Amino acid sequence: MTADVLSALTATARCAAHPRGGGCGHPDAVLAEREDGTVVRHGGTVAKAHAPDTDLGELSLRLGIAADLPEIFLTPLRSVPADLHGRPVTVWPYGTPVDPETPDAAPWEAAATLLAQLHQAPAPTGLPAMRGPVKAARAIQRLRAAGPHPAAATVLRAWAGLPGWARAEAPMSSARSLCHGDLHLGQLVRHPAETGPWLLIDVDDLGLGEPAWDLARPAAWYACGLLPPDEWARFLDAYRRAGGIAVPSTGDPWPALDVPARALTVQTAARAVAKSAAAGRALDDVEQAVVDASARMAPIPP
Repeated sequence: MTADVLSALTATARCAAHPRGGGCGHPDAVLAEREDGTVVRHGGTVAKAHAPDTDLGELSLRLGIAADLPEIFLTPLRSVPADLHGRPVTVWPYGTPVDPETPDAAPWEAAATLLAQLHQAPAPTGLPAMRGPVKAARAIQRLRAAGPHPAAATVLRAWAGLPGWARAEAPMSSARSLCHGDLHLGQLVRHPAETGPWLLIDVDDLGLGEPAWDLARPAAWYACGLLPPDEWARFLDAYRRAGGIAVPSTGDPWPALDVPARALTVQTAARAVAKSAAAGRALDDVEQAVVDASARMAPIPP
């Protein structure tokens, strides 16, 4: 993002925080700066510049869902995205994120309950597909563009063994539910800050899809040995107690989770290898774990 766009985004956050002018003395802070989105905070207000290729109509639909489900999503402060140098911009209240330094306090039960509620919520007419598989495919494109790496062939072989819908090459056969599309603990905040309930954020990938995709990242972490069994059990049990429809209410959840968990494992491995190649460094232990898990994947029969 250019300095001009970042400056304008910061001004947007300030104006939203002080619609009648004046100031509050709070510093500005860049919370995230990536190709697919930059987030700036001023006081209790956050402004997000979305990717330049974002469809405004689809984003407006997604904002409407967040506004209609205040018990699940953080409610946007504006219902229609603004335009900022060709980037759609949305404005939100600030919520306290999950603290990565206290993993034992991770709100797995809250995340699971919110997902279960989302998967049972009615979907508006015209909602596009959930973008989870598209993000996985983009991670593979990034890997292919990153240059040679010893682990690249392993990841690409695992990717080739996935069915077409998991690679965004075919529609999901059971795209029946509202799905977040990119669930991880960074997508939860408390609002009001510090004291309020946990809520989901980031509507960019929200859409109709296979609800098991939203459980796939913690399932993949568990399968790779990165999420302890008790935390996975807390998450899965809470999802089932809340009436979640992605997996059976009892019994083995893996027939439903297997393909999405494989896809999220390969996506994570592809991003890790691409970063490793770009930085000219070896994989760290976590990155190696997801690459090793990719190596163990057998092709799925058609």
